[in-house]
Amino acid sequence: MAEEQGQERTEQATGKRRGDFRKKGQVAQSREVNSALLMTASIILWIFYAESFWGQLTVLFSYFLEQAGVLSVTPQSVVQLMIFSFKAISLLLLPLVLTVLIVGFFSTYIQIGWLVTGEPFIPDLNKFNLIKGMGRFVSKRTLVEMLKSMLKVLLVGVVAYRTVYGEFESALFLVDMDVIETLLYVGRVALSILLKTCGVMALLALVDYLFVRWEMEEKMKMTKQEVKEEFKESEGDPHIKARIRSVQQQMARRRMMAEVPKADVVITNPTHLAIALQYDEKKMDAPIVIAKGADHLAMRIREIARESEVPLVENVSVARALYKVDVGHVVPEQMFKAVAEILAYVYSLKKKR
Repeated sequence: MAEEQGQERTEQATGKRRGDFRKKGQVAQSREVNSALLMTASIILWIFYAESFWGQLTVLFSYFLEQAGVLSVTPQSVVQLMIFSFKAISLLLLPLVLTVLIVGFFSTYIQIGWLVTGEPFIPDLNKFNLIKGMGRFVSKRTLVEMLKSMLKVLLVGVVAYRTVYGEFESALFLVDMDVIETLLYVGRVALSILLKTCGVMALLALVDYLFVRWEMEEKMKMTKQEVKEEFKESEGDPHIKARIRSVQQQMARRRMMAEVPKADVVITNPTHLAIALQYDEKKMDAPIVIAKGADHLAMRIREIARESEVPLVENVSVARALYKVDVGHVVPEQMFKAVAEILAYVYSLKKKR
């Protein structure tokens, strides 16, 4: 039981897992948002473009009717008429096509940002698995999509019915209207239905977008074991990293110990700390800490110093202050006087010898 609970996806997705899903094209994108924006943009465009569209279409049909009686039917004239018709209709539909392209791109971009990936087009033999394929027909996702479609049809139908029902009394006067007035009335009612449908679509799009994001978050969740494995892959095995750090520290200590014989003096505290200093007035602006250590390492530095006949000077306060300085760094300016006195003492001992 504990193992089953351990495999539950309770952990939030890491940045790497989100990136992997994104590379595969698995992102939270709602089709309802695309549909709602496209429908709204198309209606807005049609409100401003309808008059021009019908005017140009009327001129185009008038031209066809005029040419029908005078056009000599030859292969060349038919081809020219087809080219002209294609260009004219293309120009009429161009605003609609551009609207679809721009809104389609924009509606996708605001949901998932910029994403270009070919992963979804890579052939996957699992997609041809009949058992898994049949499972997709009865999956939870399929059921949700079916319920959403039914809800959409139901809400749009209710909106259309209530709108038409509200116009019932006005529609009785259509028998006294001429054709133009009837068409204008039908157009006004149709526009009203479309605008209300846009409102319904926008509400559905918001709900669907929130649901899709929640669903994707649930899908990307990880088990605790997956989080550990990912950490090992990205950061490395902690045991291996600890071993590497240990080896690096040992190598650094060996190099440091090899520098102790070059020291001019080793300052101690008296047994707890040991700091080796080197100073060459021709090459250095100030003394440098070439080795330091505490406890057992300090004892080893003192042993090497004795073997190499490097002077040992006991000074508790100076040793404590210099121990804070990193190996390879110069002595702090505030320690110049104390260190200079120690070096002068050491040099005087060497002269006496």
